[in-house]
Amino acid sequence: MVSKKVEKALNDQVAKEAMSSQTYLAMASWAEVQGLEGVAAFLYKHSDEERMHTLKLMRYINERGGHAEVPALPKPPKEMKGILDAFQNILRQEIAVSADINAIVDLCLKEKDYTTHNFMQWYVAEQIEEERLARNLLDKLDLIGNDKAGLYLFDRDLLGRKEPQGAAF
Repeated sequence: MVSKKVEKALNDQVAKEAMSSQTYLAMASWAEVQGLEGVAAFLYKHSDEERMHTLKLMRYINERGGHAEVPALPKPPKEMKGILDAFQNILRQEIAVSADINAIVDLCLKEKDYTTHNFMQWYVAEQIEEERLARNLLDKLDLIGNDKAGLYLFDRDLLGRKEPQGAAF
C-alpha cells in the first residue's frame, strides 16, 4: 500500500506528465502550421509518450491501493518564438521533470517505500534519455543557426527518425 505522502507526490507527477503531454501537443500544432512536418511529427509522438507516462503512473497508484486523480490543466502556449525557443523549452521542461522525479525517489526512500522506489527507476532512466536527446537536438540547432537549408534538413531528419527500442523521445 502506498502512503498518503507518496500518493500525493505521484498524483502531482501525474499532473506534470499530463501537462508535458499538452505542452508537446501545442508545440506540435505550432510546428505543423509553420510547415515543419518533421518537427510536428516528432512532437506529436512525444506528446503521446508523455500521456503514456501519465497513464503508467495512474495505473500504479491505483494498483498500490491509492486513487489516481485526473488533473485539470492550464492551457499551454499557442505560439513559440521560433524553433530554437521551442527546443530550449523542451530541455527546460525535461530538466524540471527530472528534478520532480528525483524528489519522488527521495521521498520513497524517506518513507521506506521500496516498491515505489523501484517503480520510479524507470522514470529516472527515461529522464536521462530525454534530457540527452533534447541537448543533442539543441546542439544541432545551434550548428544550423539561421540557415534555412539546415532547418529544412533538420526537419527532414526528424521526420525520418527511427527511435531506439524503449526510447522516449
